Amino acid sequence: MNILPVRKRKRRNIIPGFGLSLGYTMLYVSILVLLPLSMVFINTTTMNWSEFIETITDERVVASYKLSFGTALAAGILNVIFGTIIAWVLVRYPFPGKRIVDGLVDLPFALPTAVAGIALTTLYAPQGWVGQFFDFKIAFTPLGIIIALTFIGLPFVVRTVQPVLQNFNGEVEEASASLGANRLQTFIKVILPELIPAILTGFSLAFARALGEYGSVVFIAGNMPMKTEITPLIIMTKLEQYDYAGATAIATVMLVVSFLLLFIINMIQWVTNRKFLHS
Repeated sequence: MNILPVRKRKRRNIIPGFGLSLGYTMLYVSILVLLPLSMVFINTTTMNWSEFIETITDERVVASYKLSFGTALAAGILNVIFGTIIAWVLVRYPFPGKRIVDGLVDLPFALPTAVAGIALTTLYAPQGWVGQFFDFKIAFTPLGIIIALTFIGLPFVVRTVQPVLQNFNGEVEEASASLGANRLQTFIKVILPELIPAILTGFSLAFARALGEYGSVVFIAGNMPMKTEITPLIIMTKLEQYDYAGATAIATVMLVVSFLLLFIINMIQWVTNRKFLHS
């Protein structure tokens, strides 16, 4: 009796339409993300290596790198601290006007960046409503840039931490308290580990937004070369001078460094999630 080999049945995906959905996703990402980014590198290839190095290592450009990355990092750290506190207050405490405060958190998303920049400059200028009370300058300094970047990046941290706090199981806190832990110990050992992935995500989004921010910063920065000139402004200046290759060369450096920093942050987040799942 001949026994024919039984063909293995191909496992079908539970969710129908996977191939079509994946194809549409890849097409969408390619057209809106990969293609524009590839043009940055393609335009840069019109320069030879010596011109590229000379452009990206210019003293004025290097100073803008330090300012842009330094202020974006400082603003991201501030947003992590105050954004987490705001999310905690909005979730844990009832108070009058809570809905209004919750809505105001999203205001930087809706407000045009130029309007935000003009408003912040009016507030923190030496003769402004807030700046007049300080003996040191806030506007037209790196401190003013940090304030502007903190303003536009705050919602990213609040909106990533807030859902985690809302879904947190209160019984875990009660169990921690019943075992003798005080509030600080409960927060550090029980609540904070669950918040860290959301905090890192919010920091990544706020940091990435701050690196590319232009409208709200250009007014309050003062745009003084070597002091308060951000990298996006130098890129815009080169575009206005029709130096497209120089603009894309600087943009390439920003893109590569930003990608590496975000990759490191995502790796830290992945390691943190793994430790949390295995603990």
